[in-house]
Amino acid sequence: MYKITINDKKTIAVAPGPDGIFDLDGKKVTPDILTIRDGVFHVILDGKSFNAEVVKNDTENKAFHIKINNNIYKLDVRDRYDELLKALGMDAMNSGKAADLKAPMPGLVIEVAVEAGQTVAKGEKLLVLEAMKMENVLKAAADGVVKKVIVVKGNTVEKNEVLIVFS
Repeated sequence: MYKITINDKKTIAVAPGPDGIFDLDGKKVTPDILTIRDGVFHVILDGKSFNAEVVKNDTENKAFHIKINNNIYKLDVRDRYDELLKALGMDAMNSGKAADLKAPMPGLVIEVAVEAGQTVAKGEKLLVLEAMKMENVLKAAADGVVKKVIVVKGNTVEKNEVLIVFS
């Protein structure tokens, strides 16, 4: 199941099924798709004909610009894993911008590896959180500067509690 947001306004649910049948917001549809060339398609859906072209393809962020019959639509695609990360409060980790670090689960802070004013690189260790008898290394989602470290070693934290603030 995919959730596709069109032009930051309308969100639809799409689920591919067997034999080219799709569930489109609860309605079963069978599009006839002909590839004209790489990124260019002709689609017939519900007796209507569409020319479609992929204008921009940002697979890392799952964002696409599609031209359909000379109208360009921005599509943001989320799968079930993206939805799970969002529910856990971890969706900002892939944004490319340093967002405040929040606890992904309740736990005990056993190490803080950064301090206020420190510049960090994407992937650099920020702190270690012990949860369910496992040590979880929380890393920087993007390059940034630590504005404030809210927790210290020995603090217990709750899920979604802000641990480190970035400027």
